[in-house]
Amino acid sequence: MSGNIYGTLFRLATYGESHGPAIGGVIDGCPAGIKLDLEAIQNDLDRRKPGQSAIVTQRKEPDEVRFYSGIFEGKTTGTPIGFAIHNTNQKSKDYSHIKDSYRPSHADYVYDEKYGIRDYRGGGRSSARETASRVVAGAIAKQFLSPMSIQAYVSGVGTLAMNTHPSDVDFSTIEDNPVRCPEPKMAVAMENYIKQIRKEGDTVGGIITCVIKNVPVGLGEPAFDKLHAELGKAMLSINAVKGFEYGSGFAGTQMKGSEHNDLFNTDATTQTNRSGGIQGGISNGMDIYFNVAFKPVATIMQNQETINSKGEKVEMQGKGRHDPCVVPRAVPIVEAMAALVLADFSLLKRTNK
Repeated sequence: MSGNIYGTLFRLATYGESHGPAIGGVIDGCPAGIKLDLEAIQNDLDRRKPGQSAIVTQRKEPDEVRFYSGIFEGKTTGTPIGFAIHNTNQKSKDYSHIKDSYRPSHADYVYDEKYGIRDYRGGGRSSARETASRVVAGAIAKQFLSPMSIQAYVSGVGTLAMNTHPSDVDFSTIEDNPVRCPEPKMAVAMENYIKQIRKEGDTVGGIITCVIKNVPVGLGEPAFDKLHAELGKAMLSINAVKGFEYGSGFAGTQMKGSEHNDLFNTDATTQTNRSGGIQGGISNGMDIYFNVAFKPVATIMQNQETINSKGEKVEMQGKGRHDPCVVPRAVPIVEAMAALVLADFSLLKRTNK
């Protein structure tokens, strides 16, 4: 299996399965001398971990990261940073009923066809639990990128959506509710809706918006390595992501050029920011903002018709502990992947001046 390494200069390799002894990673290319706030890294993991509220999976994992190399006296040494997150609360028996059957909209069938073998316990390598390793690396990348700031929040759940533009959001309120929506009234509506969906044995999707501030001019390349293209790739590599748009996105198709163009101020900033902070694949110094669309979680607590490995039709129902809506826990994952992209491009910029 290939495709377990992300990045060009700031590189992350991840390993492990959902129900194995541990998951973890190795970060290569992180510059030396960065003073790390280990509590901030653990805090991002805590924002992603299961069991943190009544509207997420109740799997109880402490998700405590342990570092084994690359850090000395609280600073990065420039050598590979190795880390592990040990799994402690697996319930593999919850997946025995799918040993020989394929869950609708999961990777079960394609894994069997591609590799001839699959770890059916929680999805193995295809489980969203793998993203915890990305959060660790992203938290380190955030500290390398300071004073750039990366903040994501839930802007939509099902048909419920915020009306506030990303430039007007009060980021200080994001962690005030379990949904991580910065509009208090909308957050309550979203939370109640997710609880209702859970009672029905169903799931629902949503949208996460991310805003990146204090971005310097010049990150990204004008052809195949466009900044927005790499952000799109990074976001689409996250489990359950079905769409990505930046700046005006699809809404821009309904505007005329005279309405859409970002006119310059004399200091080279722009009067509007429909470009989303990126022009010609290169950051222009304005805030970068984008939306990430997540599908409903595929495992539902309802009977569904499917097939088994013999091609026979069978019925199955989800068992175990699953998220009725993935977006509240995916907020730090979106931030982490954005940080990995920007860290990589920041190092690349140093090499092409």
